Amino acid sequence: MRFRGTYRIVFFFLLSFLFGTKTAFAQQTEPVEILFLGFDHLNQLANGTPQAEVFSSKKQAELAKLNAALKRFAPDMIMVEVEPREQARLDSLFRLYRSGSLRLTDLDGGRSETYQVGFALGKLLNHPRIYGIDHYEATSQSLLSKGKNIELFRQGLQKLQNTARPLKKAVQQDSLSLYDYVVAINRPAMIQLTHRLFYNTPALVINGDFSESGVHSTDLSKLDKAYIGAEFISLFYNRNLKIYSNILTAQLKNRGRKLLVIMGQTHVGVLQDLVEDNPAYKIVSPLSYLEPKK
Repeated sequence: MRFRGTYRIVFFFLLSFLFGTKTAFAQQTEPVEILFLGFDHLNQLANGTPQAEVFSSKKQAELAKLNAALKRFAPDMIMVEVEPREQARLDSLFRLYRSGSLRLTDLDGGRSETYQVGFALGKLLNHPRIYGIDHYEATSQSLLSKGKNIELFRQGLQKLQNTARPLKKAVQQDSLSLYDYVVAINRPAMIQLTHRLFYNTPALVINGDFSESGVHSTDLSKLDKAYIGAEFISLFYNRNLKIYSNILTAQLKNRGRKLLVIMGQTHVGVLQDLVEDNPAYKIVSPLSYLEPKK
């Protein structure tokens, strides 16, 4: 009986150890939360009218509301559309901003979401730095201009413009708040509309060419014009793969557990697709903080 009791104690001890170890392991392997917030770049909002000025008291109040909502997510790393090679400059500017020695009105590009949201929120959360994770390669929408089925791409582009431009105009005229504009362009339907235009529809375009006046910053000497639309997609996709790599390596190095990634809205769909295939990460919708359920 004594041995049987001893075995029972050892058995329960082993069960407790195994379940305890499993729980601890599960806690250590909880996926990193990542929230993508897409923008129609704020430094491109101005149209020469006072209503469109990001530094106006009204739009500053709307941005303050946005930052207060994002603060509830409590990110421990804020990532912005700046290349890692510019990190030293970003760190220097953020130190000055945190200390009150830098006003964004005095900064070239100070209207950008990098500063209006990234810097402002980082200061609210007392972060030591803001992380640059961009990889810059310019590609314009007008680059894809010729080829069989080009009208299908143009129809998609027209649909996006007809949807997005009235929203932007409403913000510029102050009939739509900047806060509500950010909410609108981060809705799944809008993300999908943009994503299809740049990463799906162009594949229909074949046997064509790029516009000589279209903007690009990559080597097009080995272009396969038989698959001109696929080549167009590859320009966008290649850039975002490198941005994705920058996000992963920055998180790995700094051990962040809650990431806020602030990018142009056209990046969000493809980055979300990449992250969804990575079990180490969990996507958090910005709408859960910008439009919390009542």
